[in-house]
Amino acid sequence: MKKCMRCSGLAALLAAAVVMGATSVWAQLAERRSTLQDQQQVAVTIYNSNLALVKDQRRVTLPEGESLLALREVAAGMKPETALLRSLKNAADVRVVEQSFDFDLLTPGKLLEKYVGRTVQVVRVHPQTGAETFESAQVLAANGGVVLRMGDRIETGIPGRLVYPDVPANLRDRPTLVVQVATGRAGVRDLELSYLTSGLSWQADYVAELDAQDAHLDLSGWVTLNNQSGATYERARLQLVAGDVHRVGREDLNMRGFEERAMKAMAAAPAMAEESLLDYHLYTLDRPTTIRENQVKQVALLSGSGVPVNKEYLLRGSDYYYQGRHAELGKKLKAAVFLEFTNSDKAGLGVPLPKGILRVYKKDRAGNAQFVGEDRIDHTPKNEKVRLRLGDAFDVTADRTQTDYKKIAGGPQETVIETAYRLELKNAKTQPVTVKVEEPMPGDWQILAQSHPHLKQDAHTAAWQIAVPAEGRTVLTYRVRVRY
Repeated sequence: MKKCMRCSGLAALLAAAVVMGATSVWAQLAERRSTLQDQQQVAVTIYNSNLALVKDQRRVTLPEGESLLALREVAAGMKPETALLRSLKNAADVRVVEQSFDFDLLTPGKLLEKYVGRTVQVVRVHPQTGAETFESAQVLAANGGVVLRMGDRIETGIPGRLVYPDVPANLRDRPTLVVQVATGRAGVRDLELSYLTSGLSWQADYVAELDAQDAHLDLSGWVTLNNQSGATYERARLQLVAGDVHRVGREDLNMRGFEERAMKAMAAAPAMAEESLLDYHLYTLDRPTTIRENQVKQVALLSGSGVPVNKEYLLRGSDYYYQGRHAELGKKLKAAVFLEFTNSDKAGLGVPLPKGILRVYKKDRAGNAQFVGEDRIDHTPKNEKVRLRLGDAFDVTADRTQTDYKKIAGGPQETVIETAYRLELKNAKTQPVTVKVEEPMPGDWQILAQSHPHLKQDAHTAAWQIAVPAEGRTVLTYRVRVRY
């Protein structure tokens, strides 16, 4: 046991020696700083899931042998394990030995913490003469305040102005990636630093304006960028990835005035170029754009005009209606209002639509655009339908009544119920409407009698298309037998 303890102690000493040796070598190397002045270009690819890929190209001068390169003004949200520095012209010309990410930023509190155990100067000013006196003090603690040893006494709080001899090397004013590199010869290098970062996100927002007949709409798609990554990307090449990327291991924005600007820009807004990327879709902005730190920005994504649209009034029941005796099932039930269009070339679109919120407007008699509803759409491929629920109709309502109920058979093996219903559909509008009635049927069902023909929409749904005249009403009656 003693022998093992001696071996363990020796191993620990050797490990400490290696660390101290590496630290001393690191400290002896000259540090060369690279700022945004060295940046040749930057590209940013933003994903849906608060993740972005940054490719930062810089031109720097490196000495022969090993040196420290401090790449300043990288994203504070950088995931350092993903950072990769390479030479653009000759990959073997620059070799990365090790790297560290310094994100502990310079503040008065951080500076004081770094000087615990070290000596600072305390400067006092005489209240009458204005003369300054200097006294050395050792910082003993900086947790929730400061504790100083001044001569043979202990002081708490700051009795004067503190003066520090320098700034510690690991305390930076901006997030910095420090890379120890080795080169075979001195000279200018074009380097690219690529890394993943959090704090950059995007979402699609759509604005649509209906025409007077509710038959066509003009659609404008915008990308809302939110940069909380801790860095600014000047004149960046911007790309967006739409799709749900798997990771091992989105939001309300201030939209005031945004919709109005979007509608005015519908016709003139250039579309972003779109292409497939594996099983995702990649959108590329056709011009550089600056994404500033702590900024929310809108960029035009797509636009289409005269897109054919279908409006639908839907009244949907519930399957519990058919399992018991209920009599009256509702008065003045409101029909839901839906809009549906096809994302196709023929409709004036035909570009895969990223998921987002689509807001719909319509002009009133005075020509002012009024908000009439919104819905969230999922990622929608080309030639697929987009279906929006805008709200509930004010003028299209229904009264639903169960008019008959019979339990024909009931037992542990099977229950058979025969029941009848009356729906009075009312339309207070000055033009006729068609209301779709959807009834979810439980178990094995059969329509025995009906006033209007139904369509078996699926195994559990019967549907009727009921025409209701202007300022009039239509009655739908039917009898159904269910087994379950």
